[in-house]
Amino acid sequence: MSTIEKSFANGEVIIKEGDIGNNFFQILEGNAGVYKNYGLEDQVKLTVLVPGQYFGEMAVIESYPRSSTVVAESDVKVVEIPADNLNSYFVERPDEILAIMKHLGSRLKELTADYDEAKKLLADIKDAPDTRKEGFVALLKKHIDFFKSKKTDIDKPSAEALRESAEAVSGQASGNVESYKKGTVIFKEGEVGQCMYLVHGGIVGIYSNYGTADQLKLTDLYPVACFGEMGMIAEEARSATAVAENDETFVEIIRAEDLEGLFKNYPVKVDMILRHLSYRLRSLTYDYFNVCKELSESFGK
Repeated sequence: MSTIEKSFANGEVIIKEGDIGNNFFQILEGNAGVYKNYGLEDQVKLTVLVPGQYFGEMAVIESYPRSSTVVAESDVKVVEIPADNLNSYFVERPDEILAIMKHLGSRLKELTADYDEAKKLLADIKDAPDTRKEGFVALLKKHIDFFKSKKTDIDKPSAEALRESAEAVSGQASGNVESYKKGTVIFKEGEVGQCMYLVHGGIVGIYSNYGTADQLKLTDLYPVACFGEMGMIAEEARSATAVAENDETFVEIIRAEDLEGLFKNYPVKVDMILRHLSYRLRSLTYDYFNVCKELSESFGK
C-alpha cells in the first residue's frame, strides 16, 4: 500500500512552514487551518481545509520548503502519500490524478482573482489617490497582510525542474496528435475548453483579442510546452487564443479521460503537467507578492 493513515488531535501541527517536504496529504475527516507565521505575533490564517482536500503537494512536486503551517482544528484523520510512492499511489487510484490537478487549478484560479484584484486596486489608487471607495480599507489590508506574512522577498521560481521534465517528454507523442498550418486557430478566447495541449513541433502563439485592433501577443510556445490546461481541469472559458505560427505545427490533445492511460503509458507526461501547474502557481505567487509589496510601500505605512 502506498499510503498511510494518520490521526492528529485538535491543535496539533501536521506540517510546518519552512520544513522540507517529502510527502503530501489528503484530509479524510475533520478540518485543518492553513497559516503563515504560525504562533508569531503576525500570524495570518490563509484558509481552512475540509475533507477531500489535499495539502503539502507543492513541496513534493517541486522539492520546495513548506510554504505554510497546517494545524488540526478538530480531530483530523489524513492520508499521507510519500513522494517516492506517488507513482504507486496513482497506479492504485488513477482518478486522483485529475483530483490533484483540479486542486492545483482551483488554487490558480483563486490566486489569479487575488492578483487581478490587487493590480486593479493599485491602478485605481494611482489614478485617483484621494479617492477612497467603499471597501477600500478592507481590500488594502487583505493584500498588505499577504505581503507582510512573507517576512522577506519571494525569489522568482526557477524553471529548471520544468525544463528537465519537458526534456524527458520530448518525442513521446501519443496517438492523439494534430497538425496545423500557419495561421490556424487552435482555440479561441472565450470558448469553453475541455482539453489541454502539448506542443510537439512548430510554434504556437498565444494572443489576447486576436484578430482585433487590440490584438496583443502574449507569448510563443515551443516543444514541449503545455497550454490550455485550465480548460481540461475546469472546463472554463479560454482566456486567450492559440494560433499555429508556422506550418507543420504538431500539437497533442489531452482530455481528462485520457489521464489514466497517459499515466500508464507515459508517466513522465503526468509529472510534467503537475510540475507545470506548480510552476504557474509559484510564478503567480511571485507576481502577486510584488504587487502587494508595492501597495504596502505606497499605502500601508
